[in-house]
Amino acid sequence: MQAILGVIFHFIGGFASGSFYIPFKKVKNWAWESYWIVGGLFSWLIVPFLAALITVPDFMGIIRDTDSTTLFWTYFMGVLWGIGGLTFGLAMRYLGMSLGMSVALGYTSAFGSLIPPIYRDLFVSDNPHTFSAMLHSTSGQMVLTGVVVCLIGIAICGAAGVLKERELSDDQKKESIKEFNLKKGLIVATISGILSACFNFGIEAGKPMAAVAIEHGANPLFQNNVIFVVLLWGGLTTNLFWCLLLNARNKTFGDYTNKKTPLANNFLFAALAGTTWFFQFFFYGMGESKLGNGASSWILHMAFIILISSLWGITLHEWRGVSKKTFSTILAGVITIMISVLLVGYGNSLN
Repeated sequence: MQAILGVIFHFIGGFASGSFYIPFKKVKNWAWESYWIVGGLFSWLIVPFLAALITVPDFMGIIRDTDSTTLFWTYFMGVLWGIGGLTFGLAMRYLGMSLGMSVALGYTSAFGSLIPPIYRDLFVSDNPHTFSAMLHSTSGQMVLTGVVVCLIGIAICGAAGVLKERELSDDQKKESIKEFNLKKGLIVATISGILSACFNFGIEAGKPMAAVAIEHGANPLFQNNVIFVVLLWGGLTTNLFWCLLLNARNKTFGDYTNKKTPLANNFLFAALAGTTWFFQFFFYGMGESKLGNGASSWILHMAFIILISSLWGITLHEWRGVSKKTFSTILAGVITIMISVLLVGYGNSLN
């Protein structure tokens, strides 16, 4: 039952992450940096603070009493993840939701799910969730099989993107994705995917805060919410700096007060996108508290995001005009990712 609940929570989080970019499409006549940072203030500052306030007693006291090393690494991983988040937004601009998320999150899945247990093998002697332990248990072997199958599915989705690039004219590609650019998109998606895995490392670094939260009476379901506050401060630092720099360079500071744009509508939908984005990790934390295995949780989260974003991409006609072969390829990639979810879920249930 614990494993089933964990999978359900990860699906809800994946749905939130796979859907968060939709409200941004309703923002009119704002530069990318303007709506990205407005949404980000809700994603990385306002909503995490409120979530911790509601679910973790005296969470600010926990943060104040945490040793500087734990705080530094949690925050620093957030800074690195923030760079991944910036390039993630660019990947969506250049590749669209389905292809962009598939490529970026492919790297994130591999790095985020496998490096923490490898790290424990090398540096943490008292943690049972090591890579060596995974290799020598039926449960761990099934989880690792799921990781491999997920990466195969992502590779299939990437192949579908290459086929699409070859088949459609520039005008056709830009009907659904205005700035479609495969080369730029693949570069930023690669950078994004590798650095975005730092979020999982940040959760690992902040575990002492989660332990104290439970000691203070927090529901174990919400133990990670205090970690997210510090981790997302790092993400906010990177994104705020870059977006304000773009505002200055592109002279787009006026977006926030331009009465010729639908200001209320733009702020509302940017805030909605940001809030939806945070819910992915709110439910991720709940799922991880039930599953307990970092590799399982991370790969399930990534796979559900890829699945949902791929379905949104199909719904929003990002694959309109492609051949049956190309469309079948993207469907095969999504189905393969779903199989990986089942493998990881089953593997975790054996633990």
